[in-house]
Amino acid sequence: MLRTALRNVLAHKARLVMTVLAVCLGVAFVSGTLVFADSTAAAYRAAASKNFADIAVTVTAKDPAPGAAANQRSSMLDDALARKLAGLPGVAAVRPSVDGSATLNAADSTPLRVKTGSNLAAAYVPGKDGKDSRSPLIEGRAPAHRNELAVDSGTATAGHFRIGDTITLATDGPVMTKRLVGIVTTKDTRVTAGGTLALFDKATAQRLFATPGHYTSIDLSATPGTDQFDLSRRVSGMLPADRAEATTGTAQADQQGILVGTLTRGYEKLPLVFAGVSLFIGSFLIINTFTMLVTRRTREIALLRAIGASRRQVVRSVLAEAFLVGLAASAVGFVLGLGIASVLPEVLSTDGNTLPQGPLVIGPRPVMAALGVGVGVTVLAAWLPSRKAAKVAPIEAMRTAQQPPTSRPRIRALVGLALLVLGAGLLISLTGAKDASVENLHSAMLGCGILVIALIVLAPLLAVPVIRLIGRLTGRFGITGHLARQNALRDPRRTAATAATLLISTALVAGLAVIGHSTGQALDHQAAAGLSADYVISTRTPTTGIDPAAVQRVAHTSGVRTTSTVTDSTLFTGGGTQNISGVDPDSVNDVMKLDFVSGSLKDLGPGRIAVSTTLARTFGVSAGGKLNAGLRRGPNQSFKQYTVVGVYKDNPVAHDALGVRSEVQQNSFLPHSVQRILVRTDGSAISPATEDRLRSAVGNNPLLKVQDRPELVRETAGTLGNLLTLMYGLLAIGVVISALGIVNTLAMSVAERTREIGALRALGMDRAGIRRMIRLEAVTVAAFGTLLGLAGGLFGAWAVGSLANGAMEHYALALPWGTLLLVCLVSLTIGTVAAAVPARRAAALSPLEAVAET
Repeated sequence: MLRTALRNVLAHKARLVMTVLAVCLGVAFVSGTLVFADSTAAAYRAAASKNFADIAVTVTAKDPAPGAAANQRSSMLDDALARKLAGLPGVAAVRPSVDGSATLNAADSTPLRVKTGSNLAAAYVPGKDGKDSRSPLIEGRAPAHRNELAVDSGTATAGHFRIGDTITLATDGPVMTKRLVGIVTTKDTRVTAGGTLALFDKATAQRLFATPGHYTSIDLSATPGTDQFDLSRRVSGMLPADRAEATTGTAQADQQGILVGTLTRGYEKLPLVFAGVSLFIGSFLIINTFTMLVTRRTREIALLRAIGASRRQVVRSVLAEAFLVGLAASAVGFVLGLGIASVLPEVLSTDGNTLPQGPLVIGPRPVMAALGVGVGVTVLAAWLPSRKAAKVAPIEAMRTAQQPPTSRPRIRALVGLALLVLGAGLLISLTGAKDASVENLHSAMLGCGILVIALIVLAPLLAVPVIRLIGRLTGRFGITGHLARQNALRDPRRTAATAATLLISTALVAGLAVIGHSTGQALDHQAAAGLSADYVISTRTPTTGIDPAAVQRVAHTSGVRTTSTVTDSTLFTGGGTQNISGVDPDSVNDVMKLDFVSGSLKDLGPGRIAVSTTLARTFGVSAGGKLNAGLRRGPNQSFKQYTVVGVYKDNPVAHDALGVRSEVQQNSFLPHSVQRILVRTDGSAISPATEDRLRSAVGNNPLLKVQDRPELVRETAGTLGNLLTLMYGLLAIGVVISALGIVNTLAMSVAERTREIGALRALGMDRAGIRRMIRLEAVTVAAFGTLLGLAGGLFGAWAVGSLANGAMEHYALALPWGTLLLVCLVSLTIGTVAAAVPARRAAALSPLEAVAET
């Protein structure tokens, strides 16, 4: 029987290729997604991580005591201390560093690779050989003067820089211009994963990030056999306890690991969720292929039974064949999956959302998944139909080999309806949810999964009425349309299984499109309801401010009618922190739309604030009430009773609370600074020319954002937009797999119906008619899967949308008719394209040879 299995594998090469293709696609889909997930998560970790591999101890200055001089933080870390540290037993090398952050503009004056924590700046500190081992030069020379700069090779390529170019950049204030004199390489993963590195001469870096003659940190490497903790204790013993501290490299790596794990958790989970969907789609493709394959071989299996093979031997023979095919296809599919994983970051990256760069990470999960799908699912897919075929008596099996498999519609209907009620009931129960909590999201995902499974179980029963309805359209093509409908109805289970992959993909795409469109409309409405200004100029972080000279230039820019400056800071409320905006009461109403529930801004002043409805509800205050809070941070933080002058509806522009700007500025992170300029133009004009004038007014500072209202909406949608971009890209692969699944099924279907097609040709149907019949059959199956997918996706979006409705005031279900129409057109196109090869093969059959086949 083993030799029989091997001969069966090799005897039908065309059938073997189609089977291997089905398994390869399923394996590639799952393993590629998992490798992409691991690689993307690793790249994000690298983008936020510093390598501590060769650092035993790091010495840093402590924050200055209250009332101390501002420059005391760096006063300890100088060359004298570096020499003392170098003389300690166990210290192999000492590397002083001056580190900070610098954001660069590309050659076209647009901010370059702006990412939190990845826009690094440092001093080029040469060793005894005159070279900085951390940043080896590959072109040009090291910066030696205050107006010179070196960058890493990735930054040079992304910014289109060449030696001698003038580069504009900013650290924490006005724009600077420097000449590029060198290009370096770096192993810092924060840079290689898509960040930037700017290197200055030591004196310039010290002026920018520390104080002249001092460093921001000193890294120590240990001699072999030296314990990090012992070395740290010796270093701490020679440092003033109140001015500097020593931290081991291990402790720094552990702290960083916790932070990076928090930042990248979402990027690890999201692709894994889709990997589960991939497994679902890939499994259906393989099971459908093997069900058809074993059904076609029923006559062959019956012959084996007739010459003495037992049921167990027949089943083992088919399983051995499936194992060999699955094993070989798993290897090929895994390699194909690596190719998919390598191109996905490039495909899914956009101008506003670039995925970090990094090597492929091949862990045990993708390998196990490849074997699980390629071998496990394939063997299971072969076992179910082969076991059923082996139970049939030899003569009866030979007589009914071409008959469709029997089914139990009553049991299928009961199971499907039970799942449908369970999934729909779970989703409907969420319509009263008040927030998008983790528990509610898990319930929504479970409900959507059960709903899709219910549709798949009921699909064979729904196929008959739906395809008959679709057949009214295909019937307009004459006899070929009628034959296409009958072919689709001949085996509803096979039709449903073929449409299942498209059903899943369509449901996910339609559901995500509706949720994304509805959320975008809500955010747009929220932004329009809260903002009168046409442009917002803002810092990228609350720790930096806008140059006062730039504020004046913006106010006098051509086309600008009104400007209002805002200081953003933190309001401490005992149990937590809130965002407070310091505004000018006289001009704020011209740039913000504030809808007050009670009170107003007319009494806003020192000791008086206005709060949002959420903040008022949290602390139980109303207009005229008192709120115990504080603005000053640090050891001198103190609380006082603020009078609440008004309560306004939640407004993303106003944040959680409003205070008078003069008071908020005194206690902000950067005293007497502003973080936003709200701009109204003449006639509310929004145009590229106006934006260019505003960017020029702020000196094209890469630390500042100049955004109109649509850009603010896109930024507010940030996480959701990234999610949708990633999911749409991954689902596009699902659509491709669906198309290939239809190709595979139709090809095997054509092989099954060789004699039938030959008879049609003998009766006078020409080749064009055969091709049209196959294409119409494919379109019918695609339309069936699309209709069920749309129904499931729209219902799921309606139910899940209630979670957003509880968390977002302006959320309402809004159908993206253009996107949904595009989904339908793409699905029908998939059916047409998928039928091209099988239709050509069917039309090429010779009538006499086809009729003669047995």
